[in-house]
Amino acid sequence: MGRRPSFFFSSSLWHHPGMEITWLGDTCIRLKGREGVVAADAFRSVAGPTGRGLTADICTYSHADTAEPPRPGTRAARNAGSATSGLGIIRPTSLEPAFTLDAPGEYEVHEVLVAGVRTYRDDAKGSERGPNTCFVFELDGLHAVHLGDLGHALNEEMLAEIGPVHVACVPIGSALTAARAAEVVASLDANLVVPMLIGDDPEAAAKALERFLKEMSVTDPQAAQRLSVTISTVPQETTVVVLESRGKG
Repeated sequence: MGRRPSFFFSSSLWHHPGMEITWLGDTCIRLKGREGVVAADAFRSVAGPTGRGLTADICTYSHADTAEPPRPGTRAARNAGSATSGLGIIRPTSLEPAFTLDAPGEYEVHEVLVAGVRTYRDDAKGSERGPNTCFVFELDGLHAVHLGDLGHALNEEMLAEIGPVHVACVPIGSALTAARAAEVVASLDANLVVPMLIGDDPEAAAKALERFLKEMSVTDPQAAQRLSVTISTVPQETTVVVLESRGKG
């Protein structure tokens, strides 16, 4: 709150060594830092059954994969040996060695501090679309929050659990309206905002992103393949960074 939203395209943001952020499609984000690598929501429906070479130290899942329903207790899950305990998600094979988190709580893995905050995928406490976990990662002195498929505004208790963040990965085109997504961004007061476009319809995703950028007063955005940022290069004004999907195709 208090920062003026903008779109900032600077070579220092993209090429300065630091935490590297890559978007693979839908809510799948990879955060690479010196202290570890995180793959958030690396569903098989996005990254593919093999993961296409995607590797990480930590793998987090904010919600069940609606494109590949959870299968806890099934023969396939038991045989795979890689289902997460709570959501029953089968990870891509390249991520099987990763430490997996899929529930609220506080964790320290590979020197990376992780906090999972209980939220929902709808505005009715999960009764319509189910639960969601927002994960906060501390990497290289930066705090990044991955909101998953959040479907509502964040209340004061949730905001307190999330704490101050430098980078916010925000779902666009799902349950959050453009106005509500902008409201979430304002409540987080993040320095950098990375939209995550949800859905297989490119036209619908483009329209959802356009509405969100309008709400954020962003004009003439340019997409980048990845974002590298350090604590010293974080912009002071709230800055929206549009990334190209690196997962499909």
